[in-house]
Amino acid sequence: MRYLVVVEKGPFSYGAHVPDLPGCIAAAETKEEVLSLVREAIEFHIEGLKQEGQTIPAPTSTSELVEVQAA
Repeated sequence: MRYLVVVEKGPFSYGAHVPDLPGCIAAAETKEEVLSLVREAIEFHIEGLKQEGQTIPAPTSTSELVEVQAA
C-alpha cells in the first residue's frame, strides 16, 4: 500500500502526517528521518488496527501542486 504523507518543515524540525490514517504522525530534525519515522508509524498504526479488528483504510488521498501568481 502507498499512503500520501504530508511533510511540513518547521523552524527547527520536520513534521509528517498521513491524511488517510488520522493520528498517524511523526516529527524529526531532518526530512529523511521524518520519512523513516512516519513509515514506521504507518506500519505500527496498521498493526494496531488489525489487532483491534478494525478495517484498514484504503489510501485515497492525493496531492497536486497549484501554481499561482505572486503578488
